[in-house]
Amino acid sequence: MKKFERLPLIGKMLLELDEEGVLSLVREALQEGASPLEILEECQKGMTGVGIRYEQHDYYLSGLMMAGEIFRQVMELTEPHLCHYFYGRENGHILLGTVQGDIHDIGKNMFSTMARCHGFTITDLGVDVPPEAFREAAEEINPDIIGLSGLLTVAFDAMQQTVHTLRQSRVARVARTPVIIGGSLLNAQVCAYVGADYWCVDAVVGIKLCQEILNKGLSTS
Repeated sequence: MKKFERLPLIGKMLLELDEEGVLSLVREALQEGASPLEILEECQKGMTGVGIRYEQHDYYLSGLMMAGEIFRQVMELTEPHLCHYFYGRENGHILLGTVQGDIHDIGKNMFSTMARCHGFTITDLGVDVPPEAFREAAEEINPDIIGLSGLLTVAFDAMQQTVHTLRQSRVARVARTPVIIGGSLLNAQVCAYVGADYWCVDAVVGIKLCQEILNKGLSTS
């Protein structure tokens, strides 16, 4: 992959909600052979900045939604390149969703795209998913891994309740299924509080975790 010198501008333009500028620069970067992963990493930096501005009341909900729409379009542009870049042969099944009370789906969707490119089967329950919906889906489809996504700190309690609900399943294999929580605000302490098996802050780490779980036979499905 070639080094695209103006790559950092993508994140800065996204931070300023410059839709036309971001998409134009992403197209140029892809044409010049830039890494799709590096492009998305810059976009994630921009999205983090947008989130900070929102929390500080410099941006309103409309700005947050616009940033999400820009990122969605970037994902559409990079997805074919990602699948070529990351193509793999894993065949595990991941149950995925954003927990109840949180409607953010950018990180979840990025992970889902990359996981499919690696050959994983994904069942995505969407956003604002109640704990019982995760349990019912897990009992129905028998996933190898369950991924809970959440961006807001208020999602931590929902993650905890979801893990508890899964562990209380009368289906033994569901109660033992490895659970990964994902989100930019997570750390080891949050993982311990939630009761999950693993945690990650970005899609790349999440993919590596899933590969390790399958390769080491840690999934109990």
